[in-house]
Amino acid sequence: MPSRSAIVLASALHVLRPLARLLLRNGVAYPAFAAAMKKVFLDAAHDELQRTGKKATDSAVSLMSGVHRRDVRNLGRLAEPSAEEEAGETPLNMASQVAARWLSQTDCLDDEGQPRPLPRSGEPPHFDGLVASISSDVRPRAVLDELVRLGMAEEGEDGQIRLLAAGFVPRQGFAEMAQLMQENLHDHLAAASLNLEGEHNYLEQAVFVDQLSAESAHRLHVVAARAWRQAFKTVMTEAQARYDHDQKNTPPGERNRRARFGSYFYAADKDERPS
Repeated sequence: MPSRSAIVLASALHVLRPLARLLLRNGVAYPAFAAAMKKVFLDAAHDELQRTGKKATDSAVSLMSGVHRRDVRNLGRLAEPSAEEEAGETPLNMASQVAARWLSQTDCLDDEGQPRPLPRSGEPPHFDGLVASISSDVRPRAVLDELVRLGMAEEGEDGQIRLLAAGFVPRQGFAEMAQLMQENLHDHLAAASLNLEGEHNYLEQAVFVDQLSAESAHRLHVVAARAWRQAFKTVMTEAQARYDHDQKNTPPGERNRRARFGSYFYAADKDERPS
């Protein structure tokens, strides 16, 4: 019977197939990826040593990660946070928060639950008020420009601002779409990994069916998208309510948890090599 190490490695290699394809399509070959992976393994080793209460010496990190001690020392010097990480807020995050509030705040929705066009200012609800309800440190104009740049909103000649999609998925800006991909896939894989280790019981389920026609697969995609829109409204409304509650009633030091709920759909020919 295969060892746990062999099972985990085989699973990881299967998961990495679409990532390898993405890397190759964007000019990242194996040598560059392998070199960059050293830092990933070093960070993971540091986390594991800290979790088990052991001292993260260069020797301990090298032994656990398999990375040479020379690289442990050299790469350790590069582990400084970026300016964006130090700031704690990116334009994408701010724009997504505004879009989320717009999609969950009752007075911003029409009778069918769709986002209403909003004026910049005046009688509430208005766009500037949405931004101010989240942060007073960011200019509403800057957030609006970011939403427009990402293809998520438009400013009409009548002065009304319209949200163009039912969820925050930018259609412009490769870097922003890549950021969403890394955050979504990271948390999905983190939940599945912790469940496999028996440490948690996070929601991580999927529906699978095969022997479908192309027409049936397309129909299933339509149904899945409709189900997501309803789930999005339900979870986002509760998420916004909990966020507002904690901002008012919970000390900053205790607001240290983040959560993500997502959905996905994929279809391919049954004989296609898994990717």
